[in-house]
Amino acid sequence: MITDKRGDTAIPGIEQWANQIAKLTDQAVKASSSYYDADSNTYVLRLEKGRRVLLFRLSEAQVHTPQRETECEKTLKRKIRDLSS
Repeated sequence: MITDKRGDTAIPGIEQWANQIAKLTDQAVKASSSYYDADSNTYVLRLEKGRRVLLFRLSEAQVHTPQRETECEKTLKRKIRDLSS
């Protein structure tokens, strides 16, 4: 489970999780400007590397299901590597 909080209160925990993964994958990538989209029940992370930007969405199920954290981490790492190339 990435965080047990819901909605906007979950954003700091999700950003912290994303930044930890980003630092392990590419030191130049940083998560910023994240928000909760209530219409689609998703969390949107904005990751930046210089002038390049990656928007990464996580569903509530992905964030709140312990078994899905590994899947999310793997996908985020792949996206960060794609952002770097």
